[in-house]
Amino acid sequence: MTATAHFTGDANPYGGGDPYADYRTADHPFTHLVDLADRRLGAGVIAANDEFFAERENLLRPEPAHFDPERFGHKGKIMDGWETRRRRGASAERPHPVDEDHDWALIRLGAPGIVRGLVVDTAHFRGNYPQAVSVEAVSLPGSPSPEELLAPDVKWTTLVPRTAVGGHAANGFAVDVERRFTHLRLNQHPDGGIARLRVYGEVAPDPAWLTALGTFDVVALENGGRVEDASDRFYSPATNTIQPGRSHKMDDGWETRRRRDRGNDWIHYHLAEEADIRAVEIDTAYLKGNAAGWAQLTAREETGAWTVFLPRTRLQPDTNHRFVLPEAVRADQVRIDIFPDGGISRLRLFGSLTERGAARLTARHAELGG
Repeated sequence: MTATAHFTGDANPYGGGDPYADYRTADHPFTHLVDLADRRLGAGVIAANDEFFAERENLLRPEPAHFDPERFGHKGKIMDGWETRRRRGASAERPHPVDEDHDWALIRLGAPGIVRGLVVDTAHFRGNYPQAVSVEAVSLPGSPSPEELLAPDVKWTTLVPRTAVGGHAANGFAVDVERRFTHLRLNQHPDGGIARLRVYGEVAPDPAWLTALGTFDVVALENGGRVEDASDRFYSPATNTIQPGRSHKMDDGWETRRRRDRGNDWIHYHLAEEADIRAVEIDTAYLKGNAAGWAQLTAREETGAWTVFLPRTRLQPDTNHRFVLPEAVRADQVRIDIFPDGGISRLRLFGSLTERGAARLTARHAELGG
């Protein structure tokens, strides 16, 4: 594990104007990956030892932390993050907390997977951030309770050792642990506030669950699908197109900038594994004056040739389009081309794993300790 952007120390007190003007951040090399702790995937902060000043649930809110300098409550300043009370020592002779004192929060990942990087964001916590943080992870089946996660026989793996962090900063950490995890424990030493936690990585689905489903969305993020590349990410990320559920607003899909050339935009996907695709949905929900005009789907196996399986087809604005394929299409990669630009909100590819795909997924699950 190495810190990709290391900040320490206080930020300046808020002096008015844009509260993000002096925010300390950097380009982290892993933030193009899916956030395994995204609430849309079902993530949650299931317990914390203390949340006196600000609720633990704020950690996973999808939007950047908001700061209102005038917002106070009966407990003090109301912050958009998780903030604990100030720790104290045992007596007047020993007023300071001891080295092992710390606060913690338990996070259930929305999709179990391999963690490649984390951002512990202390935005707006300028003098009340933790001195240091650490992050541990574990993989447990089912839906364990906080008591089960904290049981003495549960063995946690350190992803981020105790490391000093800075206030009002996006503290990034690269992770090099090739294991599948279901839960994290975020520790702050000894106390303080954290605005947001982002957990970037790769979804590692349970092959037994997918086998039981039989037919499922083989490109869905929660089932292990991912975006390999996209022509344009100007307004919103291409990963939005494989998020759970329908889009709820325009920027919850994928929208490209306006083209002024003769080209077109596209997204390249990897499926959960090799599969036979039998039906397709292309949804343009909430894209009304900016939906793609036409779409085409091509597929391939490994490094083979791309083959068209849905020819260029007219799309309607704010509409879910459904297509039953005349015969199953075998693939582990799919590309959607839209013409000439615009966007879609969701792509669904319904099918089932091939024998080879199921075997490879099961072998990978075992390698990751699943």
